[in-house]
Amino acid sequence: MNYRKLGKSGLQVSELSFGSWITFGNQIEDNISERLMDIAYDAGVNFFDNAEVYANGQSEIVMGNILKKKNWSRDSYIVSSKVFFGTGGKLPTQKGLNRKHIVEACNAALKRLQLEYLDMYFCHRPDKQTPIEETVWTMHNLILQGKILYWGTSEWSAQEIMEAHMITKQFNLIAPVMEQPQYNMFHRQKFEVEYSQIYKTVGLGTTIWSPLASGLLTGKYNSDNVDTNSRLFRDELAWLKDKTLIDEKFQKVKELAGFANELGTSLTLLSIAWCLKNQNVSTVILGASKTEQLIENLKAAEIVPLLTDEVMLKIENILDNKPVFPGF
Repeated sequence: MNYRKLGKSGLQVSELSFGSWITFGNQIEDNISERLMDIAYDAGVNFFDNAEVYANGQSEIVMGNILKKKNWSRDSYIVSSKVFFGTGGKLPTQKGLNRKHIVEACNAALKRLQLEYLDMYFCHRPDKQTPIEETVWTMHNLILQGKILYWGTSEWSAQEIMEAHMITKQFNLIAPVMEQPQYNMFHRQKFEVEYSQIYKTVGLGTTIWSPLASGLLTGKYNSDNVDTNSRLFRDELAWLKDKTLIDEKFQKVKELAGFANELGTSLTLLSIAWCLKNQNVSTVILGASKTEQLIENLKAAEIVPLLTDEVMLKIENILDNKPVFPGF
């Protein structure tokens, strides 16, 4: 396993990490969750991603029970949570990035995960109802209290991230160091263009999600016999299904799969390796519901050396979606 710095911080994260979205406490049995974490940890994965909203908190409970049972040395792994959506409550104080919810959500996550502190804490979405100053101050104070070590954002715009940094400079506060955006062959504009200057200025670390475009880049949705138990057929992902299962993408997936075969690998490994090729990626979060799936995907780093300039150009020609910088 190779490790990369999380932006300009000194934290070293495994370039492949493991996340519990959709699966833990929801799609798979707890014993499978434990086996998956075993496989990841034994392979050198040191970052395990979670959030308050995943299975309405149950995902964190499952992960917390596993961590307690394993009794791995606390200095050998990194755990995250995210705050914004809450755990299913509908009242206005049960979600968002106001000070009340952030503090209560952090305490609840620590309890569910059975940890004394979170290594990373993400603002899961921007909150238009709360001043960014309030959110920044709250995250700063949680670090001073020893409840979190690093804080960051998820799916924030470049402008919102820079506003947070301006506030930290103005009041000499601890700044966010990481962003968790979606990034894959079909979702590139924000990561490659919008954030491009932030990598150079404040040194943004990134923990990317959906490297396989919710399974589209495995090729399984191109089959005539699609497994309706697959991720995109779950009720809670209906919003994502309509954006992902598009005829134009199916044709590109077919061409990419053929090219991967020419390279002697699979479309899945090629897609993950393509993400790793980008040095602005700190870590690629893998998700899995089956042990064999995770074992295979952990081999992705071995494919990166195959991605020569010529190979990358061939992929670019197939995708035909290279992001355009403003003014060009």
